[in-house]
Amino acid sequence: MNDNLNENQEPDGSESRFNTIIKPGSSIAQPQSPPVFESWMDPQPEAVKPVLPVYAEPIPAVFEPEISAIQTAVSGESIIYKAPRQKNNQKKPGFWLVMLCLILIFIFFFTPVRVTTLVLGIDWRPSASPWLGRSDTMILTTMPPALPQVSMLSIPRDLWLTIPNHYENRINTAHYFAELTTPGSGMQAAKEAVGANFGINVDYAVRVKFSGFIDIVDAFGGVTVNLPEAMSGLEAGPNHLDGKQALAFVRDRKSGDDFFRQERGQLFIASAIKEVLNPLKWPRIPAVLAVAAANIDTDLPIWLWPRTAYAMIFSAVKGFDSHTLDRSMVTPWVTDDGAQVLGPNWTIINPLIDELFK
Repeated sequence: MNDNLNENQEPDGSESRFNTIIKPGSSIAQPQSPPVFESWMDPQPEAVKPVLPVYAEPIPAVFEPEISAIQTAVSGESIIYKAPRQKNNQKKPGFWLVMLCLILIFIFFFTPVRVTTLVLGIDWRPSASPWLGRSDTMILTTMPPALPQVSMLSIPRDLWLTIPNHYENRINTAHYFAELTTPGSGMQAAKEAVGANFGINVDYAVRVKFSGFIDIVDAFGGVTVNLPEAMSGLEAGPNHLDGKQALAFVRDRKSGDDFFRQERGQLFIASAIKEVLNPLKWPRIPAVLAVAAANIDTDLPIWLWPRTAYAMIFSAVKGFDSHTLDRSMVTPWVTDDGAQVLGPNWTIINPLIDELFK
């Protein structure tokens, strides 16, 4: 077929649209613009990039967050972006200070361990050794874990027991023999003798010279003892005692045996501690401490002093849990040397020891 048409010929529809010639004035519409062909090689219009979220560094809670402007890719407008406030989960320094104070208070006043202390009254006389003497007063005290209540057990000085390294003898000689051999070891020897025979752990000891006892009471201006009944030459009711009168009261054996003496010793301790609560006595405390420093010795650590003082005062007001080894717990007998002593009845003593100290 001849694709070349005469310019005077009319198209008959058989020609290719690519070589058709449109005459001027022809009824066939003339295209207004050349056709557009799409190809993957043609340049494409730039796509609109999505706006990605912007990450802002966390800002400490103590500072105001910074405000920054972010340009959008679509409109170019500025958008104000404010970083969220970060929650402050850190504990303030004041919190830890309060916690530390609470822990110290608990340790000082409510130590979660049992503390057992042996109190010794030493019948000291001037000698080369500053503490050479027998422990004529022996009171075993204990404070249970985390409680201020004090229990006391008085031990008769004539109780016949096995003294470590010295065979059998009176319990009050343990301190004497140790000081005689090695000055300064009396408290430890007394603790070991009580612990070994009673089957308990004696943690600490306090010893007081009887001669210094007089000076301590006098420095305090005397002590008022409220007696439930007449005893040791004193009438029932309140009795104000100076140093010499107080020592005679706690050591008196003429008005009764050693069992009454134990009760009087505990009664005086409770009365003396109550005197500390009297504000009129507080100006005397510095003088009392000065005298006490020269006449009292202890291995009780200083960090336990606040708890011990608090427990003693609490128990003096509320009432001590006081006990003695009564006559049913011992058997009097005479040694081959003619000494009158007390043999322990352990079947009766041990249940009391278990109740108080274990």
